[in-house]
Amino acid sequence: MDLKLKVWRQASPADQGKFVDYQVHDISPDTSFLEMFDILNDELVEKGEDPVAFDHDCREGICGMCSMFINGHPHGPEKATTTCQLHMRKFKDGDTIVVEPWRAKPFPVIKDLIVDRSAFDLIIQEGGYVSATTGGVPDANAIPINKENADLAMDAAACIGCGACVAACKNASAMLFVSAKVSQFALLPQGKVEAKERVKKMVAKMDELGFGNCTNTYACEAECPKEISITNIARMNRQFIGAKLS
Repeated sequence: MDLKLKVWRQASPADQGKFVDYQVHDISPDTSFLEMFDILNDELVEKGEDPVAFDHDCREGICGMCSMFINGHPHGPEKATTTCQLHMRKFKDGDTIVVEPWRAKPFPVIKDLIVDRSAFDLIIQEGGYVSATTGGVPDANAIPINKENADLAMDAAACIGCGACVAACKNASAMLFVSAKVSQFALLPQGKVEAKERVKKMVAKMDELGFGNCTNTYACEAECPKEISITNIARMNRQFIGAKLS
């Protein structure tokens, strides 16, 4: 496959940045998207040019670092897929592929396609954990949890914090991410002790960091690589209102 790439290049946070055109040739359809970028970078290095900076780690759809906005979609056109799991067979020979970083004020660009997502870490630090002293580790079946709640909590905990929901939202809302982190604890007995303070602190930090409000367009759910449900947002809203009124 021969492809034309329009890649966002930005040397530093202070740099204005621009799209730069590249050509890649003889790319196998079985090549992953990140491997295609590896091939491009090898060619750039051989020419003495600066390679394209992009984030990655596990390359197995686990860490969520491979945050690329591809042809108008976070992580690309494949549903329920991270960028590292995307393969070139999803594109056609001769296609033009536009690649840029997440566009959100709380996610400033560090270089090229790498953004600073530490805002998510700050939200987690406000309450995305259980700090109550529980003594020794109990047996796995010692605390009865109904299957529905256990399944919902596990579904919410599948969130990898990649930021695709923020990138997909026209208001750069982080409500899907925050609601998933709230839900995974709110549904379990271990998380109920701090539930009210947790939701108030995490929502307050989200607002403080400049994330927008939910637009109810379902774009976050549609683009989430782990298919986190927006029902978590409704749950978080109920928790938040209840915490404020109590």
